[in-house]
Amino acid sequence: MLAANGFQPLQRKRVGLITNPTGVDSQGRSTLELLRAAPGVHLVALFAPEHGLHGDLPAGKEFTNSVDRQTGLPVYSLYGPGPVRQPTRAMLKHVDALVYDLQDTGCRSYTFISTMGLAMDTCGQAGVEFIVLDRPNPLGGRRVEGPMLDHRFRSLVGFWPVPYVYGLTCGELARMINGEHWITNTCNLTVVPMHGWRRSLIWKDTGLRWIPTSPNVPRSDTVLYLVATGLLGEIGGLSIGMGTSMPFQCIGAPYLDASRACRWLNSRGLEGVRFAPTSFTPARGVYKGRTLAGAQIWFSQPATAPLVAINFHALELARKVGKRDLFAEALKRGQSFHMFDQVNGTDATRQALQAGRSTKEIVASWAAGEEAFRRRRARYLLYP
Repeated sequence: MLAANGFQPLQRKRVGLITNPTGVDSQGRSTLELLRAAPGVHLVALFAPEHGLHGDLPAGKEFTNSVDRQTGLPVYSLYGPGPVRQPTRAMLKHVDALVYDLQDTGCRSYTFISTMGLAMDTCGQAGVEFIVLDRPNPLGGRRVEGPMLDHRFRSLVGFWPVPYVYGLTCGELARMINGEHWITNTCNLTVVPMHGWRRSLIWKDTGLRWIPTSPNVPRSDTVLYLVATGLLGEIGGLSIGMGTSMPFQCIGAPYLDASRACRWLNSRGLEGVRFAPTSFTPARGVYKGRTLAGAQIWFSQPATAPLVAINFHALELARKVGKRDLFAEALKRGQSFHMFDQVNGTDATRQALQAGRSTKEIVASWAAGEEAFRRRRARYLLYP
């Protein structure tokens, strides 16, 4: 849409670009190359989020500033040592407008949306325009699920007071961040909207090619599984298929029987979800090289099936079927729950689990926050 309108918002401006391999148009052409070739646009700097400009660095791997060999442009790290997590005013010294073009996952704990808002804050302070090239939320625009962020647990894996699954495009979220004054320095914000996207569409409905947002999200449906099991990775005691060809798609452990586990999970009555017996051998993690029995998750209704709740049904499975209290075991080995709380955005979830509350009770505790958020976000929506 930016190209269709002659790159109008960028004319006669020195432009910085926050991007990675997901920054392409609907024909797969790189935004970086499109901006370099655009008449009247002067691309002067690149900015890279977690996983780097080429999207190939593992999660949590910091990297330093560099020069892009292909273009000769400076590449500023927004996931650098220090830790640097947002542009500095020095990085923006020769930039009139900073363009954000990253595909995110629709999950609060994915760091790209934190990077976006932090960059907006610096741009507000420096008087630099911020332009979001909007993209589909791969989980759709209707799904709102999970605990709200408690500001005490704010971090790069959860920076904005939204549910774990927030049902906004990055452009809509940018409008909300600015409009709700969630940043100290609100910015001059322009969102270039998509044409033809509707809230009911998940990624597979768009007809667009999926480009991995990071090494562990190779396919568009991986985003569904990331939300369904990603929280389990912060506890231990269950494998979620990392180090296999099905990351986040499996739940397995040496103490589980596949058929029994699936019968129990399927009896939970999760609409649009079914669990099939499987075995797999992770290439990394605590169960590296061991063949594990468990369940493979399948979504028959991917647009509407509950996602976040699956994490907690899996923990209940370990306790009730596998006779393993994973929280008690983690406490016994001195494990910190700091990251689990940060990813959840609250310690209320952990406290409920440690008190033995059922998944049904935990899911019900999110309802008021989810509904309040739906009402609050309404004024920022761009799509029907």
